[in-house]
Amino acid sequence: MPHSSRCAEAARARAARLAGAARADEGSASLEFITTGLLLLVPLVYLVLTLSAIQSASLATEGAARQAARVYVQAPSDEAGRAAAARALDLALDDHGVDGRPALSIRCAPRPDVCHTRSGWVTVDVAVDVPLPLVPPVLELRVPLSVPIEATATQQVSRFWGASP
Repeated sequence: MPHSSRCAEAARARAARLAGAARADEGSASLEFITTGLLLLVPLVYLVLTLSAIQSASLATEGAARQAARVYVQAPSDEAGRAAAARALDLALDDHGVDGRPALSIRCAPRPDVCHTRSGWVTVDVAVDVPLPLVPPVLELRVPLSVPIEATATQQVSRFWGASP
């Protein structure tokens, strides 16, 4: 067999092998794209859900602390102020759809025993645990299933508080 015919036959065999390999690889790019897309998309979507829940809770606790401090210093008594602050806290958290048990603490200065003193300062601390999205609470894991969010607000009692009109 002449040399040129052997080269031509080898080239045809090589072309046939490449064509067979190309036919065997058809459709795998879409499968790879779907697999890689899901592996990247699912964690990204969960990250967005988690960050939006944390941001919503952060805004809710900040607004709740600020409003609770405002209504407390405007209340006619300490008992009425505590009740108004608790209502403001519940309303602010419900508006943002934050689930969880909030903790409310009120501190007063310069006299810790009497909050409603003229030109006194009232500090309200709000803390709430935000559950992670899509995690059922029945899981007993050793990792935290919630993120603690805290906010603090301070308001000054009016220097005219308690003055009769």
